[in-house]
Amino acid sequence: MQEGSVSHSSLFSEPVAAGEAVLELIPQRSPIVMVDAFYGVDDVCSYSSLTIREDNLFFEDGKFREPGIIEHVAQSAAARVGYVCKQENRPIPVGFIGQLKNFKIHALPSAGDKLCTTIKIESEFMGVSLVSATVYVGEQLLADCQMKIFIKED
Repeated sequence: MQEGSVSHSSLFSEPVAAGEAVLELIPQRSPIVMVDAFYGVDDVCSYSSLTIREDNLFFEDGKFREPGIIEHVAQSAAARVGYVCKQENRPIPVGFIGQLKNFKIHALPSAGDKLCTTIKIESEFMGVSLVSATVYVGEQLLADCQMKIFIKED
């Protein structure tokens, strides 16, 4: 499945992990969990989502704020790594944000909005991944960025 080869909404229709099952893919725990569904991977992309709730740690003044979007992107990338490792019966490593680049916010989501995020792997080398992320609500682009992530292997 190539990004853009099917309608955006169909990529986010059937999660492979949702709710508590997402916790098997990421190291974060409540109240900092910012992914509530993971939809799988293809050759270069993975797909995840978060439905915004008013009790979210990053929800303020009627909107889900920028730090929450950044954390959602990072956890979406972590969910991809966790999913791949789980499929390969490998331990799930911890990752750290090394760099955030070209982060653009086009709009802030409200309570009830579903963030649909695509993580595209640009490169992976010696424990460092460069990813591009796009975050949508419906057909509206909310945010996009590049992120460099360092993976701590045991």
